[in-house]
Parts: sequence; structure tokens; C-alpha cells
Amino acid sequence: MKCPNCGAETTRVLDSRNSQDKTYVKRRRLCEICNYKFTTYERMPEFVIFVLKKDGSRQIFSRNKVFAGIKKCCEKRNIDDEQIEAVIDNIEMDIRKNYKNEIESTQIGELVLKNLKNLDEVSYVRFAAVYKKFKDVKAFLEYLQEEF
Repeated sequence: MKCPNCGAETTRVLDSRNSQDKTYVKRRRLCEICNYKFTTYERMPEFVIFVLKKDGSRQIFSRNKVFAGIKKCCEKRNIDDEQIEAVIDNIEMDIRKNYKNEIESTQIGELVLKNLKNLDEVSYVRFAAVYKKFKDVKAFLEYLQEEF
């Protein structure tokens, strides 16, 4: 495993733990060159989830894309990467349980909103502002009044 700080390949595992649902292993690692500590997640490969885009195309579900979108709306909030990973785990389990291996991109957005509302209201509002594409402030305020 390469160190994300210095790029060295001499790292060692400090601690390994299974997730609560046993779907991944979380490992704390230490770079033996620069002493940087970081976390990795190992998952069993599962069946592929396809995302149906608005333009009719299909793409493979990307945890990284969902992570990047959530991370952006959580900027300057007291939310760490592990909390975001837990949100994505919930979303992915929901997809596998209720949608099997295919889901529309809009449904993913709704799942993100649902999970963010439980995690952090400010991050939820930030995501909703971009995701819902409100035409003006009045429409945005009406939406917030309905939700809260």
C-alpha cells in the first residue's frame, strides 16, 4: 500500500476492524518512512450497480463520485471522512436492497439528501441547493419550509 503522504511503499498495518455490517475491513496503517498514519478500506467485490443517467446513458455506480459530492457540501463542517463513508455505505445498502443492480441518478440524489438530513442539516441544505436546481430564492425557501 502506497503512503498518500510521501508515496513510499513500506507501510504496515496498525489495526484492523470489520465494519458493523461485515461488508468491509478498516485498516489503520503507518508509513515506515514518514510516520504518516492513514486509513484504508477493503471490500469484497460485489455485483455491479448501474446508474441510469438523465440522458439515457448507463454508468457504473462510483462511490468516489458520491463521496466527492458529499465531501464538497460538508466543507468546513465537523464531519470526517468516516462519517461520509458511513453515509455512502447506507446509500449503497439501500440501493442493493431496494433497487437491485440498477438505479436512476435522481434516486441516488434523493438517497443522499435523506442521509445528509440525518447527518448534518447545513450539509443537507447545501446539497439540496445544488441538487434541486431551484429557480430562485423563494422556491428554495418554500422547499426548506416543507422539509423543516
